[in-house]
Parts: sequence; structure tokens; C-alpha cells
Amino acid sequence: MHELSVAATMVDLAVEEAARLGAVRIHALHLRLGRLSGIVKEALIFSWDAACQGTALEGANLVIEDIPAAIYCGGCDTERELQSIQHFVCAVCGASSVEIVRGGELEIAALEIE
Repeated sequence: MHELSVAATMVDLAVEEAARLGAVRIHALHLRLGRLSGIVKEALIFSWDAACQGTALEGANLVIEDIPAAIYCGGCDTERELQSIQHFVCAVCGASSVEIVRGGELEIAALEIE
């Protein structure tokens, strides 16, 4: 389960940033998590409390924004959300594409600090 190491890395980054800003406590970490990121959301949530123990994030909330997968469709000349991550095809015209425009995100978007 690599989600525990991902959670630990997020905690380390958040603690460093909070210290740089002079914060004493972190109340929440906001994360943008893409469907194609390779991270299992439930495993990350399960790992969160263990990764936060003994840090400025102990007791902090993990707020996850789910980012759907989307491709650029050359046939429609627009971005289209994928109906299935197994089939990279436009839901409107059926054209296949390998140009992913969203869904791979694993980004700390914000920290709630005091």
C-alpha cells in the first residue's frame, strides 16, 4: 500500500510549509486527486491518521477534491470527460485519444492553518 508513503510525504510537505508560514497548527489539508493518479482514495484516507500522528497535522482533516479523467478530442476539438478509464474515447463522436488533459492530479491545493 503505497498510499501510506504518499500520505507521509504530504504530511512532511504540509509541516514544512506551515513552519515556513509560522503556523502552529494545521486544521485541514485540501488535496486534488485525479482519477488517473494511481492513488486509491479509500487507502489514502485510511492511511491519513497514521501519517499525521505526532505532527502538526494530528487531528487534521483531509479534504479531497475528486478530479475526473478527461481527454482532448481532436474530432470534436474540445475536452471530453472519460466515461471509462479503460477506453480513451470521446463519449460524443467515438474518436480515440491519448491526450489526457485532466485526471492525473495529486496536488496539495490548500492548508487551513492557525
